[in-house]
Amino acid sequence: MEWRKLLGEDRIRSYKVRGNAGDLRTEFEKDYHRIIGSASFRRLQDKTQVFPLDRSDFIRTRLTHSLEVSSLAKSLGQNIGRKILHEIGDEGFLDSYQADVCDILQCAGLLHDIGNPPFGHFGETVIREWFRKNLGGIFYKGESLDRLLLPQMKGDLLHFEGNTQALRLVTKLHYLVDEHGMNLTKGLLGTIIKYPVSSLGIQEDSGDIKNKKMGYFYAERDIFSDLQESLGTYGARHPLAFVLEAADDIAYLTADIEDAFKKGCITFGQLAQELKEYGRRMEGEGTPKGELEEYYAMAGALDERFRKAVGRCVAQPENHAVQNWIVRVQGQLIACATDGFSRNYRKIMEGSCQESLLDSTYGRLMAGALGDIAYRYAFLSKPILRLEIAAETILNFLLGKLVDAVIYYDTNQKPNEIQEKVIALISDNYKAIYRIYSEGKDEVEKLYLRLLLVTDSICGMTDSYAKSLYQELNGMG
Repeated sequence: MEWRKLLGEDRIRSYKVRGNAGDLRTEFEKDYHRIIGSASFRRLQDKTQVFPLDRSDFIRTRLTHSLEVSSLAKSLGQNIGRKILHEIGDEGFLDSYQADVCDILQCAGLLHDIGNPPFGHFGETVIREWFRKNLGGIFYKGESLDRLLLPQMKGDLLHFEGNTQALRLVTKLHYLVDEHGMNLTKGLLGTIIKYPVSSLGIQEDSGDIKNKKMGYFYAERDIFSDLQESLGTYGARHPLAFVLEAADDIAYLTADIEDAFKKGCITFGQLAQELKEYGRRMEGEGTPKGELEEYYAMAGALDERFRKAVGRCVAQPENHAVQNWIVRVQGQLIACATDGFSRNYRKIMEGSCQESLLDSTYGRLMAGALGDIAYRYAFLSKPILRLEIAAETILNFLLGKLVDAVIYYDTNQKPNEIQEKVIALISDNYKAIYRIYSEGKDEVEKLYLRLLLVTDSICGMTDSYAKSLYQELNGMG
Protein backbone atom coordinates (compact mmCIF):
# COMPACT_ATOMS: atom_id res chain seq x y z
CA MET A 1 0.00 0.00 0.00
CA GLU A 2 1.11 3.56 -0.73
CA TRP A 3 0.54 6.54 1.56
CA ARG A 4 -0.17 8.72 -1.48
CA LYS A 5 -3.34 6.70 -2.10
CA LEU A 6 -4.12 5.82 1.54
CA LEU A 7 -4.45 9.50 2.46
CA GLY A 8 -6.83 10.19 -0.41
CA GLU A 9 -8.56 13.59 -0.21
CA ASP A 10 -11.15 12.78 -2.86
CA ARG A 11 -14.77 12.12 -1.93
CA ILE A 12 -17.42 9.77 -3.29
CA ARG A 13 -19.27 12.81 -4.62
CA SER A 14 -16.75 15.34 -5.88
CA TYR A 15 -17.59 19.00 -5.54
CA LYS A 16 -16.20 22.34 -6.69
CA VAL A 17 -15.38 25.12 -4.23
CA ARG A 18 -16.86 28.38 -5.49
CA GLY A 19 -15.70 31.82 -4.44
CA ASN A 20 -14.26 30.93 -1.06
CA ALA A 21 -10.58 31.66 -1.47
CA GLY A 22 -10.37 32.57 2.23
CA ASP A 23 -11.01 28.97 3.30
CA LEU A 24 -7.52 27.61 3.94
CA ARG A 25 -8.64 24.36 5.55
CA THR A 26 -7.39 21.03 4.21
CA GLU A 27 -9.99 18.51 3.09
CA PHE A 28 -9.49 16.56 6.33
CA GLU A 29 -10.04 19.68 8.42
CA LYS A 30 -13.31 20.19 6.54
CA ASP A 31 -14.27 16.63 7.53
CA TYR A 32 -13.75 17.56 11.18
CA HIS A 33 -16.21 20.45 10.98
CA ARG A 34 -18.80 18.34 9.15
CA ILE A 35 -18.65 15.76 11.93
CA ILE A 36 -18.86 17.99 14.98
CA GLY A 37 -21.69 19.98 13.40
CA SER A 38 -23.83 16.89 12.84
CA ALA A 39 -26.88 15.80 14.83
CA SER A 40 -25.57 12.22 14.80
CA PHE A 41 -22.46 13.31 16.69
CA ARG A 42 -24.50 15.35 19.19
CA ARG A 43 -26.70 12.32 19.93
CA LEU A 44 -23.67 10.54 21.38
CA GLN A 45 -24.07 12.65 24.51
CA ASP A 46 -27.12 10.52 25.41
CA LYS A 47 -25.77 7.12 24.45
CA THR A 48 -24.25 4.63 26.84
CA GLN A 49 -20.56 3.88 27.18
CA VAL A 50 -20.86 1.41 30.10
CA PHE A 51 -23.57 2.60 32.50
CA PRO A 52 -26.95 3.03 30.72
CA LEU A 53 -29.15 6.02 31.64
CA ASP A 54 -26.73 7.10 34.35
CA ARG A 55 -27.54 10.46 35.96
CA SER A 56 -23.99 11.17 37.14
CA ASP A 57 -22.19 14.06 35.46
CA PHE A 58 -18.89 12.19 35.78
CA ILE A 59 -19.63 8.85 34.08
CA ARG A 60 -18.65 8.76 30.42
CA THR A 61 -21.09 8.78 27.54
CA ARG A 62 -20.33 7.81 23.95
CA LEU A 63 -19.66 11.48 23.28
CA THR A 64 -16.98 11.91 25.95
CA HIS A 65 -15.51 8.53 25.03
CA SER A 66 -15.33 9.55 21.36
CA LEU A 67 -13.60 12.82 22.26
CA GLU A 68 -11.04 10.86 24.30
CA VAL A 69 -10.45 8.40 21.45
CA SER A 70 -10.05 11.33 19.06
CA SER A 71 -7.43 12.92 21.31
CA LEU A 72 -5.51 9.67 21.82
CA ALA A 73 -5.68 8.84 18.10
CA LYS A 74 -4.21 12.23 17.19
CA SER A 75 -1.39 11.75 19.74
CA LEU A 76 -0.65 8.33 18.28
CA GLY A 77 -0.66 9.85 14.79
CA GLN A 78 1.96 12.39 15.85
CA ASN A 79 4.18 9.67 17.31
CA ILE A 80 3.79 7.33 14.35
CA GLY A 81 4.31 10.06 11.74
CA ARG A 82 7.54 11.04 13.44
CA LYS A 83 8.66 7.39 13.58
CA ILE A 84 8.03 6.88 9.87
CA LEU A 85 9.88 10.06 8.93
CA HIS A 86 12.89 9.77 11.22
CA GLU A 87 13.35 6.07 12.00
CA ILE A 88 11.57 3.87 9.50
CA GLY A 89 12.46 6.12 6.58
CA ASP A 90 9.67 5.24 4.14
CA GLU A 91 10.40 7.49 1.14
CA GLY A 92 6.75 7.38 0.13
CA PHE A 93 5.73 9.15 3.36
CA LEU A 94 6.16 12.90 2.78
CA ASP A 95 6.64 15.48 5.54
CA SER A 96 3.18 16.95 4.84
CA TYR A 97 1.57 13.56 5.45
CA GLN A 98 2.21 13.74 9.19
CA ALA A 99 -0.39 16.51 9.63
CA ASP A 100 -2.84 14.64 7.37
CA VAL A 101 -2.45 11.46 9.43
CA CYS A 102 -3.19 13.40 12.64
CA ASP A 103 -6.26 15.10 11.13
CA ILE A 104 -7.66 11.83 9.75
CA LEU A 105 -7.19 10.04 13.07
CA GLN A 106 -8.71 12.91 15.02
CA CYS A 107 -11.82 12.69 12.81
CA ALA A 108 -11.90 8.89 12.90
CA GLY A 109 -11.92 8.96 16.70
CA LEU A 110 -15.03 11.14 16.64
CA LEU A 111 -16.75 8.78 14.19
CA HIS A 112 -15.81 5.33 15.47
CA ASP A 113 -18.96 4.84 17.61
CA ILE A 114 -21.36 7.11 15.72
CA GLY A 115 -23.35 4.13 14.39
CA ASN A 116 -23.90 2.43 17.75
CA PRO A 117 -27.47 1.74 18.92
CA PRO A 118 -28.77 2.80 22.34
CA PHE A 119 -27.53 1.00 25.47
CA GLY A 120 -23.95 0.40 24.40
CA HIS A 121 -22.60 -2.83 22.98
CA PHE A 122 -25.47 -4.66 24.66
CA GLY A 123 -27.77 -2.91 22.19
CA GLU A 124 -25.90 -4.55 19.32
CA THR A 125 -26.30 -7.94 21.00
CA VAL A 126 -30.05 -7.44 21.41
CA ILE A 127 -30.47 -6.53 17.71
CA ARG A 128 -28.49 -9.60 16.61
CA GLU A 129 -30.41 -11.93 18.94
CA TRP A 130 -33.78 -10.51 17.94
CA PHE A 131 -33.18 -11.29 14.27
CA ARG A 132 -31.69 -14.67 15.15
CA LYS A 133 -34.87 -15.63 17.00
CA ASN A 134 -37.43 -14.02 14.69
CA LEU A 135 -36.30 -14.14 11.03
CA GLY A 136 -37.71 -17.62 10.55
CA GLY A 137 -41.11 -16.61 11.93
CA ILE A 138 -41.67 -13.45 9.87
CA PHE A 139 -43.30 -13.91 6.48
CA TYR A 140 -43.47 -11.84 3.32
CA LYS A 141 -46.03 -13.02 0.74
CA GLY A 142 -46.14 -16.44 2.38
CA GLU A 143 -42.38 -17.07 2.60
CA SER A 144 -40.20 -16.64 5.69
CA LEU A 145 -37.54 -13.93 5.68
CA ASP A 146 -35.05 -16.59 6.68
CA ARG A 147 -35.52 -18.22 3.27
CA LEU A 148 -36.17 -15.10 1.19
CA LEU A 149 -33.10 -13.02 2.02
CA LEU A 150 -29.76 -13.62 0.31
CA PRO A 151 -27.08 -15.10 2.61
CA GLN A 152 -25.20 -11.79 2.97
CA MET A 153 -28.41 -9.88 3.64
CA LYS A 154 -29.32 -12.32 6.38
CA GLY A 155 -25.75 -12.28 7.72
CA ASP A 156 -25.88 -8.49 8.01
CA LEU A 157 -28.78 -8.78 10.46
CA LEU A 158 -27.48 -11.78 12.39
CA HIS A 159 -24.04 -10.17 12.84
CA PHE A 160 -25.21 -6.58 13.20
CA GLU A 161 -22.40 -4.17 14.15
CA GLY A 162 -22.33 -0.54 15.22
CA ASN A 163 -18.99 -0.13 13.41
CA THR A 164 -20.65 -1.22 10.18
CA GLN A 165 -23.59 1.10 10.80
CA ALA A 166 -21.13 4.00 11.14
CA LEU A 167 -20.04 3.61 7.51
CA ARG A 168 -23.68 3.50 6.40
CA LEU A 169 -24.57 6.57 8.45
CA VAL A 170 -21.78 8.83 7.22
CA THR A 171 -22.05 7.76 3.56
CA LYS A 172 -25.86 7.79 3.26
CA LEU A 173 -28.09 8.46 6.26
CA HIS A 174 -26.77 11.83 7.41
CA TYR A 175 -28.65 14.07 4.98
CA LEU A 176 -26.21 16.99 4.59
CA VAL A 177 -26.85 17.94 0.96
CA ASP A 178 -27.97 14.76 -0.75
CA GLU A 179 -27.96 10.98 -0.47
CA HIS A 180 -24.16 10.83 0.01
CA GLY A 181 -24.33 11.52 3.74
CA MET A 182 -21.52 13.65 5.15
CA ASN A 183 -19.55 12.99 1.93
CA LEU A 184 -16.28 12.59 3.83
CA THR A 185 -12.84 12.01 2.32
CA LYS A 186 -12.03 8.48 1.26
CA GLY A 187 -8.89 8.42 3.41
CA LEU A 188 -11.08 8.94 6.48
CA LEU A 189 -13.72 6.42 5.39
CA GLY A 190 -11.04 3.77 4.88
CA THR A 191 -9.71 4.42 8.38
CA ILE A 192 -13.03 3.76 10.12
CA ILE A 193 -13.48 0.36 8.45
CA LYS A 194 -11.94 -1.87 11.13
CA TYR A 195 -12.97 -5.13 9.47
CA PRO A 196 -12.67 -5.08 5.65
CA VAL A 197 -14.90 -8.14 5.12
CA SER A 198 -18.61 -8.72 4.58
CA SER A 199 -20.84 -10.70 6.95
CA LEU A 200 -19.98 -13.77 4.86
CA GLY A 201 -16.25 -13.22 5.44
CA ILE A 202 -16.32 -13.31 9.24
CA GLN A 203 -13.83 -15.84 10.66
CA GLU A 204 -13.72 -15.26 14.41
CA ASP A 205 -11.19 -18.05 15.02
CA SER A 206 -8.87 -17.34 12.09
CA GLY A 207 -6.30 -15.50 14.21
CA ASP A 208 -6.47 -12.56 11.79
CA ILE A 209 -7.91 -9.49 13.48
CA LYS A 210 -9.45 -8.10 10.27
CA ASN A 211 -11.91 -11.04 9.99
CA LYS A 212 -13.32 -10.92 13.53
CA LYS A 213 -16.43 -8.95 12.54
CA MET A 214 -17.94 -7.45 9.40
CA GLY A 215 -17.10 -3.99 8.11
CA TYR A 216 -19.82 -3.19 5.58
CA PHE A 217 -23.39 -4.13 4.77
CA TYR A 218 -24.57 -5.63 1.49
CA ALA A 219 -26.25 -2.25 0.93
CA GLU A 220 -22.86 -0.50 0.95
CA ARG A 221 -20.98 -3.06 -1.17
CA ASP A 222 -20.44 -0.56 -4.02
CA ILE A 223 -19.09 2.09 -1.64
CA PHE A 224 -16.74 -0.46 -0.09
CA SER A 225 -15.46 -1.55 -3.53
CA ASP A 226 -14.92 2.08 -4.53
CA LEU A 227 -12.89 2.73 -1.36
CA GLN A 228 -10.78 -0.39 -1.85
CA GLU A 229 -9.92 0.64 -5.39
CA SER A 230 -9.26 4.30 -4.60
CA LEU A 231 -7.16 3.65 -1.48
CA GLY A 232 -5.34 0.61 -2.84
CA THR A 233 -6.21 -1.54 0.18
CA TYR A 234 -7.86 -4.42 -1.73
CA GLY A 235 -9.17 -6.39 1.23
CA ALA A 236 -6.44 -5.32 3.67
CA ARG A 237 -6.94 -3.09 6.67
CA HIS A 238 -6.09 0.57 6.15
CA PRO A 239 -2.90 1.14 8.23
CA LEU A 240 -4.58 3.92 10.19
CA ALA A 241 -7.39 1.52 11.21
CA PHE A 242 -4.79 -0.21 13.43
CA VAL A 243 -4.03 3.14 15.06
CA LEU A 244 -7.70 4.01 15.56
CA GLU A 245 -8.30 0.61 17.14
CA ALA A 246 -5.38 1.11 19.54
CA ALA A 247 -6.69 4.54 20.57
CA ASP A 248 -10.14 3.05 21.20
CA ASP A 249 -8.67 0.18 23.22
CA ILE A 250 -6.56 2.49 25.37
CA ALA A 251 -9.49 4.86 25.97
CA TYR A 252 -12.09 2.30 26.99
CA LEU A 253 -9.76 0.01 28.96
CA THR A 254 -8.65 2.85 31.21
CA ALA A 255 -11.98 4.69 31.29
CA ASP A 256 -13.99 1.59 32.24
CA ILE A 257 -11.79 1.09 35.30
CA GLU A 258 -12.03 4.74 36.32
CA ASP A 259 -15.81 4.81 35.85
CA ALA A 260 -16.23 1.53 37.75
CA PHE A 261 -14.17 2.95 40.63
CA LYS A 262 -16.22 6.18 40.67
CA LYS A 263 -19.46 4.17 40.69
CA GLY A 264 -18.24 2.06 43.62
CA CYS A 265 -18.16 -1.17 41.61
CA ILE A 266 -14.52 -1.73 42.63
CA THR A 267 -12.52 -0.33 45.55
CA PHE A 268 -8.96 0.91 45.48
CA GLY A 269 -7.81 -2.14 47.46
CA GLN A 270 -9.58 -4.55 45.12
CA LEU A 271 -8.04 -2.88 42.06
CA ALA A 272 -4.53 -3.04 43.50
CA GLN A 273 -4.99 -6.68 44.51
CA GLU A 274 -6.48 -7.69 41.15
CA LEU A 275 -3.52 -6.15 39.31
CA LYS A 276 -1.09 -8.18 41.42
CA GLU A 277 -3.05 -11.39 40.98
CA TYR A 278 -3.22 -10.95 37.20
CA GLY A 279 0.57 -10.62 37.12
CA ARG A 280 0.98 -13.82 39.12
CA ARG A 281 -1.40 -15.59 36.77
CA MET A 282 0.67 -14.48 33.78
CA GLU A 283 3.83 -15.71 35.53
CA GLY A 284 2.21 -19.13 35.78
CA GLU A 285 1.52 -19.07 32.05
CA GLY A 286 5.21 -18.58 31.26
CA THR A 287 5.14 -14.91 30.24
CA PRO A 288 8.66 -13.62 29.44
CA LYS A 289 10.41 -12.03 32.42
CA GLY A 290 11.00 -8.68 30.69
CA GLU A 291 7.30 -8.24 29.95
CA LEU A 292 6.37 -9.11 33.53
CA GLU A 293 8.84 -6.58 34.93
CA GLU A 294 7.31 -3.82 32.79
CA TYR A 295 3.82 -4.90 33.86
CA TYR A 296 4.65 -4.93 37.57
CA ALA A 297 6.28 -1.51 37.27
CA MET A 298 3.12 -0.14 35.64
CA ALA A 299 0.81 -1.84 38.13
CA GLY A 300 2.96 -0.86 41.11
CA ALA A 301 2.65 2.82 40.18
CA LEU A 302 -0.91 2.72 41.59
CA ASP A 303 0.32 2.12 45.17
CA GLU A 304 3.13 4.60 44.63
CA ARG A 305 0.65 7.34 43.69
CA PHE A 306 -1.49 6.52 46.72
CA ARG A 307 1.48 6.88 49.08
CA LYS A 308 2.39 10.22 47.54
CA ALA A 309 -1.21 11.45 47.89
CA VAL A 310 -1.25 10.46 51.56
CA GLY A 311 2.10 12.15 52.10
CA ARG A 312 0.73 15.38 50.60
CA CYS A 313 -2.45 15.13 52.73
CA VAL A 314 -4.72 14.94 49.66
CA ALA A 315 -8.36 14.84 50.82
CA GLN A 316 -9.27 11.68 48.85
CA PRO A 317 -5.97 9.86 48.28
CA GLU A 318 -7.49 6.76 46.69
CA ASN A 319 -9.47 8.78 44.17
CA HIS A 320 -6.41 10.92 43.43
CA ALA A 321 -4.23 7.83 42.99
CA VAL A 322 -6.60 6.08 40.57
CA GLN A 323 -7.08 9.16 38.37
CA ASN A 324 -3.36 9.91 38.18
CA TRP A 325 -2.48 6.27 37.61
CA ILE A 326 -4.96 6.07 34.72
CA VAL A 327 -3.17 8.99 33.01
CA ARG A 328 0.19 7.26 33.44
CA VAL A 329 -1.12 3.97 32.06
CA GLN A 330 -2.56 5.76 29.03
CA GLY A 331 0.82 7.36 28.33
CA GLN A 332 2.62 4.03 28.53
CA LEU A 333 0.08 2.26 26.35
CA ILE A 334 0.42 5.02 23.75
CA ALA A 335 4.17 4.36 23.75
CA CYS A 336 3.49 0.62 23.37
CA ALA A 337 1.08 1.13 20.47
CA THR A 338 3.60 3.41 18.75
CA ASP A 339 6.24 0.72 19.15
CA GLY A 340 3.80 -1.92 17.88
CA PHE A 341 3.11 0.07 14.71
CA SER A 342 6.83 0.62 14.11
CA ARG A 343 7.71 -3.01 14.80
CA ASN A 344 5.01 -4.31 12.44
CA TYR A 345 5.33 -1.56 9.84
CA ARG A 346 6.28 -3.78 6.91
CA LYS A 347 3.47 -6.26 7.61
CA ILE A 348 0.93 -3.47 8.08
CA MET A 349 1.85 -1.88 4.75
CA GLU A 350 1.81 -5.27 3.02
CA GLY A 351 -1.62 -6.04 4.49
CA SER A 352 -0.37 -9.15 6.29
CA CYS A 353 -0.42 -7.93 9.92
CA GLN A 354 -2.89 -10.10 11.85
CA GLU A 355 -2.68 -8.65 15.39
CA SER A 356 -3.45 -5.40 17.16
CA LEU A 357 -0.68 -2.88 17.89
CA LEU A 358 -0.61 -3.71 21.61
CA ASP A 359 -0.47 -7.48 21.09
CA SER A 360 3.22 -7.49 20.19
CA THR A 361 4.28 -5.28 23.13
CA TYR A 362 4.49 -5.53 26.92
CA GLY A 363 1.35 -3.36 27.02
CA ARG A 364 -0.71 -6.42 26.16
CA LEU A 365 -0.49 -7.58 29.76
CA MET A 366 -1.92 -4.37 31.19
CA ALA A 367 -4.58 -4.31 28.47
CA GLY A 368 -5.53 -7.87 29.39
CA ALA A 369 -5.64 -7.06 33.10
CA LEU A 370 -7.80 -3.95 32.69
CA GLY A 371 -10.24 -5.73 30.38
CA ASP A 372 -10.57 -8.69 32.74
CA ILE A 373 -11.09 -6.50 35.83
CA ALA A 374 -13.64 -4.21 34.13
CA TYR A 375 -15.63 -7.18 32.84
CA ARG A 376 -15.94 -8.80 36.26
CA TYR A 377 -16.45 -5.68 38.38
CA ALA A 378 -18.39 -3.39 36.02
CA PHE A 379 -20.10 -5.33 33.26
CA LEU A 380 -21.25 -8.11 35.59
CA SER A 381 -22.29 -5.72 38.38
CA LYS A 382 -25.93 -5.81 39.49
CA PRO A 383 -26.74 -2.23 38.37
CA ILE A 384 -25.51 -3.01 34.85
CA LEU A 385 -27.33 -6.33 34.68
CA ARG A 386 -30.61 -4.73 35.79
CA LEU A 387 -30.29 -1.98 33.21
CA GLU A 388 -29.41 -4.45 30.47
CA ILE A 389 -32.53 -6.47 31.21
CA ALA A 390 -34.57 -3.26 30.91
CA ALA A 391 -32.73 -2.35 27.68
CA GLU A 392 -33.50 -5.77 26.20
CA THR A 393 -37.21 -5.31 26.94
CA ILE A 394 -37.21 -1.85 25.34
CA LEU A 395 -35.32 -2.81 22.18
CA ASN A 396 -37.19 -6.10 21.64
CA PHE A 397 -40.50 -4.21 21.78
CA LEU A 398 -39.34 -1.48 19.38
CA LEU A 399 -37.82 -3.97 16.93
CA GLY A 400 -41.05 -5.98 16.88
CA LYS A 401 -43.20 -2.93 16.21
CA LEU A 402 -40.91 -1.46 13.54
CA VAL A 403 -40.31 -4.70 11.62
CA ASP A 404 -44.05 -5.44 11.56
CA ALA A 405 -44.67 -1.97 10.16
CA VAL A 406 -42.04 -2.01 7.38
CA ILE A 407 -42.55 -5.50 5.93
CA TYR A 408 -45.17 -4.27 3.45
CA TYR A 409 -44.18 -0.59 3.46
CA ASP A 410 -43.76 0.74 -0.10
CA THR A 411 -45.74 -2.17 -1.56
CA ASN A 412 -49.30 -2.55 -2.91
CA GLN A 413 -50.51 -3.96 0.40
CA LYS A 414 -52.17 -1.28 2.51
CA PRO A 415 -50.85 -1.08 6.10
CA ASN A 416 -53.24 -1.19 9.03
CA GLU A 417 -53.79 1.86 11.23
CA ILE A 418 -51.14 0.89 13.82
CA GLN A 419 -48.53 0.15 11.14
CA GLU A 420 -49.19 3.56 9.56
CA LYS A 421 -48.62 5.28 12.90
CA VAL A 422 -45.38 3.37 13.49
CA ILE A 423 -44.10 4.23 9.99
CA ALA A 424 -44.83 7.88 10.75
CA LEU A 425 -42.42 7.67 13.70
CA ILE A 426 -39.48 6.80 11.41
CA SER A 427 -37.28 9.73 10.37
CA ASP A 428 -38.39 11.32 7.09
CA ASN A 429 -34.71 11.54 6.13
CA TYR A 430 -34.25 7.79 6.57
CA LYS A 431 -37.37 7.08 4.53
CA ALA A 432 -36.12 9.42 1.79
CA ILE A 433 -32.78 7.58 1.70
CA TYR A 434 -34.66 4.27 1.49
CA ARG A 435 -36.65 5.52 -1.52
CA ILE A 436 -33.51 6.76 -3.31
CA TYR A 437 -31.50 3.56 -2.84
CA SER A 438 -34.40 1.12 -3.34
CA GLU A 439 -35.32 2.55 -6.73
CA GLY A 440 -34.86 -0.05 -9.44
CA LYS A 441 -33.99 -2.83 -6.96
CA ASP A 442 -35.73 -6.21 -6.99
CA GLU A 443 -38.35 -7.17 -4.42
CA VAL A 444 -35.97 -9.03 -2.11
CA GLU A 445 -33.43 -6.22 -1.96
CA LYS A 446 -36.18 -3.71 -1.25
CA LEU A 447 -37.35 -5.91 1.62
CA TYR A 448 -33.78 -6.05 2.95
CA LEU A 449 -33.47 -2.26 2.72
CA ARG A 450 -36.71 -1.91 4.69
CA LEU A 451 -35.23 -4.08 7.44
CA LEU A 452 -32.18 -1.78 7.44
CA LEU A 453 -34.66 1.08 7.77
CA VAL A 454 -35.56 -0.50 11.12
CA THR A 455 -31.95 -0.81 12.32
CA ASP A 456 -31.28 2.72 11.03
CA SER A 457 -34.16 3.98 13.17
CA ILE A 458 -33.05 2.09 16.27
CA CYS A 459 -29.43 3.24 15.92
CA GLY A 460 -30.59 6.82 15.49
CA MET A 461 -32.22 6.75 18.92
CA THR A 462 -30.58 7.92 22.13
CA ASP A 463 -30.95 5.89 25.32
CA SER A 464 -33.50 8.35 26.72
CA TYR A 465 -35.54 8.54 23.51
CA ALA A 466 -35.73 4.74 23.20
CA LYS A 467 -36.89 4.50 26.80
CA SER A 468 -39.48 7.28 26.50
CA LEU A 469 -40.82 5.93 23.17
CA TYR A 470 -41.24 2.48 24.73
CA GLN A 471 -43.11 4.00 27.67
CA GLU A 472 -45.37 6.10 25.43
CA LEU A 473 -46.26 3.19 23.15
CA ASN A 474 -47.07 1.07 26.20
CA GLY A 475 -49.28 3.75 27.74
CA MET A 476 -46.85 4.52 30.57
CA GLY A 477 -46.66 8.15 29.47
